[in-house]
Amino acid sequence: MNILMFGSRNFGIEDVEECFMKKGYKYTYIDDTSYRDRVNRQIDAKFADSIEKGIEGEKYDCVFTFNYSPVISNNCKKINIPYISFVYDNPQIQLYSYTVINSCNYIFIFDKAQYMELKNGGINTVFYAPLAVNIDRMNRMLGTNGSCNDRYKSDVSFVGSMYNEKHNLFQRLEGVSEHTKGYLDAIIQAQRQVYGLFFLEDLLKDRILDDMLKNYPVEVNTDGVESVEYIYANYFLARELATEERYDIMKKLGTEFGKDYLINLYTPNGSLKIDGVMNKGPIDYYNEMPYVFNNSRINLNITLRSIKSGIPLRAMDICGAGGFLLSNYQADFYDFFTPGEDIVLYESIDDMLSKCKYYLTHDSERERIAKNGRARIEEAHTYDIRFEEIFNMVFNTHRK
Repeated sequence: MNILMFGSRNFGIEDVEECFMKKGYKYTYIDDTSYRDRVNRQIDAKFADSIEKGIEGEKYDCVFTFNYSPVISNNCKKINIPYISFVYDNPQIQLYSYTVINSCNYIFIFDKAQYMELKNGGINTVFYAPLAVNIDRMNRMLGTNGSCNDRYKSDVSFVGSMYNEKHNLFQRLEGVSEHTKGYLDAIIQAQRQVYGLFFLEDLLKDRILDDMLKNYPVEVNTDGVESVEYIYANYFLARELATEERYDIMKKLGTEFGKDYLINLYTPNGSLKIDGVMNKGPIDYYNEMPYVFNNSRINLNITLRSIKSGIPLRAMDICGAGGFLLSNYQADFYDFFTPGEDIVLYESIDDMLSKCKYYLTHDSERERIAKNGRARIEEAHTYDIRFEEIFNMVFNTHRK
């Protein structure tokens, strides 16, 4: 097999390359951020040259990207070559491009709720596939029995953005009326209390939406079906919710446990200060993050609410590194893991604090759960397994 890959050094691209090499697949990787853009003639012609003419005369069996690219899809359609995209981000506005119906597409989506939304809408080019872990890389770094590294030790840790950097979109709505501010705060607080159902988009109507559009207008793309409600809910409100929720969780962890336990935060904004919490700043995905997960007694997953049911990459990586995962409820966990046996789920912040207290004092139970979680990754969620499933589906379908 010969594969053409486009990317921008996404998380996981090096793991995919390792998987392809191990399987004996040929591949060409092109690092280019413009493949993410929506359709325009200049970009379209650029990718047409790479795909149709090949690189140095190569002919390819398929084209692969992480996340979905309308321009690549259109070019693959022209020459009838399968286009495989593996989506690990949500929101993923490109999935609402008209191009998703192109017959060349094989779009693998990790969030079952989003997959079902598109599938039930008559889109037959989408498939459900949970995310994957490079277990070989984990073994090299950590060894089969784990690795103790004092630099990354903690009792409770969280790795992820606090969404409080300068580009926070919600802050750009500061000109809206006091009524709108109160309404948006109320629905954000209501959403914070509910796991498993994302309803913010449905509540943006009439004068609230008009006020938002007046003060910070957004435009939908002309080549798709996404709405302004979708953009505001997923890119503005969901991220503001994450800012509040993640800060509140870390603050309560610091207050509850900071005197007796080591609480670490790894986040791009290294200047954020929270009493009782050590802000370690950003962490390298490949070279450091597995050590954090393996050497934290409890690893938190706090899911961005725009991921409606899917298992985030963070959660899969925690289990793959042999870490103990304590996550908010996400429906897709029940498809592949047994809560209480492989992972632990919480239903509220108070429940999360209670479970932290319990598992910090029950080492053998916590270690058994972490071991089971890693075994689930090794038996069903490696890149080797996932791409075997993907290629079997693509080429068995494409040849019919």
